[in-house]
Amino acid sequence: MKLLTPDLSSYPSLGAALRTANSKWANHLALIEADRDRENHRLTYSEFNSMALKLADSLQSSGFKPGQRGAILMSNQSKWLVSAYAIFYCGGILVPLDFKLTPSEHYSLLKHAKSKVLITEYPLWMGLNRSIEHEELTRMTVVVTEAPDGEDLKGAHHWKRYLKDKLTQPPQFQPRNREDIACIVYSSGTGGNPKGCLLTHDNYLKQCQSLMSWYPFWPGMRYLSILPTNHAIDFMVGFIGPFICGATVVHLRTLRPEYLRTAFPQYKIAYVSVVPMILNALETNLKIKFSKLSTFQHWILKRLIDVNRLLTSNKPRPALSRKLLPKIHEAFGGHLRAFITGGAFANPATLQFFYNLGIPVVNGYGLTESGTAVTVNDLKPFRSDTVGKPLPGVTIDILEPDQTGIGQIAVKSQTIMKGYLNEPQLTAQTIKNGTLLTGDLGWIDSSGHLHLVGRLKNMIVTSGGKNIYPEDIEANFNDIDVKEFCIFSVNYVWKRHSLKQENLMIVLRLESNVSFTPLLLKEIRNRNFRLSDFRRVSSYLIWQQDFPRTASLKIKRDLLAESIAKDCDPELLTNL
Repeated sequence: MKLLTPDLSSYPSLGAALRTANSKWANHLALIEADRDRENHRLTYSEFNSMALKLADSLQSSGFKPGQRGAILMSNQSKWLVSAYAIFYCGGILVPLDFKLTPSEHYSLLKHAKSKVLITEYPLWMGLNRSIEHEELTRMTVVVTEAPDGEDLKGAHHWKRYLKDKLTQPPQFQPRNREDIACIVYSSGTGGNPKGCLLTHDNYLKQCQSLMSWYPFWPGMRYLSILPTNHAIDFMVGFIGPFICGATVVHLRTLRPEYLRTAFPQYKIAYVSVVPMILNALETNLKIKFSKLSTFQHWILKRLIDVNRLLTSNKPRPALSRKLLPKIHEAFGGHLRAFITGGAFANPATLQFFYNLGIPVVNGYGLTESGTAVTVNDLKPFRSDTVGKPLPGVTIDILEPDQTGIGQIAVKSQTIMKGYLNEPQLTAQTIKNGTLLTGDLGWIDSSGHLHLVGRLKNMIVTSGGKNIYPEDIEANFNDIDVKEFCIFSVNYVWKRHSLKQENLMIVLRLESNVSFTPLLLKEIRNRNFRLSDFRRVSSYLIWQQDFPRTASLKIKRDLLAESIAKDCDPELLTNL
């Protein structure tokens, strides 16, 4: 089957492109939503469009205007996509929020984005309502899904009642231009300095065109969505890409392994995006099964894997791999073409393990500031040791490389954000002459593949795909009984050319003549335990000098980090 890359050059906005898709693929299946062993519903593109227009009509009747901001705070489900399209249809700016943050963090981002609309699900609304003054929520139009029929939502709207049963005529489509802001996407959590990336319609349309040129979707193909749709990867390849091409998105509202395993054969999945943590779990599960084979069966399996690896060394050959290793491929539904993942923390050995089985892992590299991805492995041939080549339209430079060729990765592309919301100074530091300074370290080999080796910036990326900024964690430790403290990424202080075992540490400066007591350690540990496990500090260091500060008394983090690296060995860190 010859697949054509969609031409998105004529569309002025995401809303316009999705509007055409809903009409073009009207009778095709758009969405399947499953929860454990129960399928909730299926929607054709026509049914999806009808539901979204009802929501758009209600939003417009509530006063939602073009250019205003509509936030979605929801776990993975079809109503997320319905809500996003309704906001785009109204000419609104979408603010996708991470549902795993705390209610206070959610409210901080809603306030920072100045959202006029919030569409959320009942358990998350309850958390917000318990944690935030009710009057603060009533400043927005709040729509709540899955609320019990008789529940008093205190001014918020029940989804079922808010959407009209029938439209006498469709609401007015509100056009937008390519340079208008499509989304405000938050690249950091929360408590410190919320960083809202301003991404335009042009950013997304160019990104979609670029990605689809290498990895196209098509009508009837099925994509399994298990990452939250607020995640940059899933927003593009689990919503925009499939919808423009008429594919089907399957939402699985659980990550329990037994239901994840059955989803592949049940829905004949072709692509799925995963974080390295899920990939590692699947690898472990397969290796356990392999270990239970008899000696002879294991020998046969190893020979077949060797043959498959030899015959697919230049490019994937799905049909051949499925014949050589039928039971493995049947376990994944028999239609799986690739896993999609991003980040240097994906273990090359794990990527190679799956490729040897005939299931490529499409590894890539991207930042919120650059849309979805800037590099992707094109599988020509497969490389487990890199994050791929620059996508069409992307140029990568290595700034101030050392003698080994390693330097800061700089990206030039039409997918780069306009800037950070209300942060002109930070924007100017991050984007210079149209080039995005990533803060990541890497080098480019002779075949054009990018290798990531470390970070210049004070952050870590977890195996679950979370960007963690130490500055956002510090509010949790306010008022501990020390003179001053600061949180760093360990790899930021000691500039390691490594992205393995990225951890946070807290540096403590005690008051003069005060010792570090077991009581203080207990308090720090208690504060640390309140954080989500992926945001916890792993070690501490007692520092004997006052922190360097600016005239406005802000800590000079870079100078402090340099001093610590010069005078201390990382072996001096004590585990929390």
